[in-house]
Amino acid sequence: MSLHPHAIASESFQIIRRSLAERGLRVEAPLAAVVERIIHTTADFEFAELVQISPGAIEAGVAALQAGCAVITDVHMVRVGISAQRLSRLGGSLHCFIDDPSVRDLAAAQGGTRSAQSMRRAAEQGLLDGSIVAIGNAPTALEAIIQLVDAGSRPALVIGVPVGFVGAAESKAALAQVTQVPWLVTVGRKGGSTIAAAAVNALLRLAVGAGNDEL
Repeated sequence: MSLHPHAIASESFQIIRRSLAERGLRVEAPLAAVVERIIHTTADFEFAELVQISPGAIEAGVAALQAGCAVITDVHMVRVGISAQRLSRLGGSLHCFIDDPSVRDLAAAQGGTRSAQSMRRAAEQGLLDGSIVAIGNAPTALEAIIQLVDAGSRPALVIGVPVGFVGAAESKAALAQVTQVPWLVTVGRKGGSTIAAAAVNALLRLAVGAGNDEL
């Protein structure tokens, strides 16, 4: 028998909450909304222990979205996973500069990655301050953001969840030492574009007053 999409979503999150309780994994609100959505995306309950935030990070992200902030992603896979409709309702904008011709040219000339250069491009465009930066793929992009923060840029929230074996865990550990801006990370090698998009989408739901159970 087929189920209505809302019924499927509702049952899914009931299962997630019940399974978290059975595992003895307690995540407090408002972080719980983000963790639940990440688990819903991955079916991986380990994220309940891997997601870490700085004090007030969720509240900072929600407030930025409600103020109509820019959301900057390292790759298009993160960008297309974010609810553009909800972001637009709040007056926000979505940006990914990885295919910008100037980004390609500078990365080739300097021998760096396009992902890192795309973060510098966002800074040049005046988009970083007050933004949410969502990095799910490239540790070099996260390293560039940390450098930009050290130089004075002030995103409202940095979501640093790149996946991989080279530089991913290290770049996230470095972000977790940052005190100038709020941050969210996944500890270790796990992460990815779907995780970054899920985190932003959870924040968008909080910003518009929608629960995870709602479509």
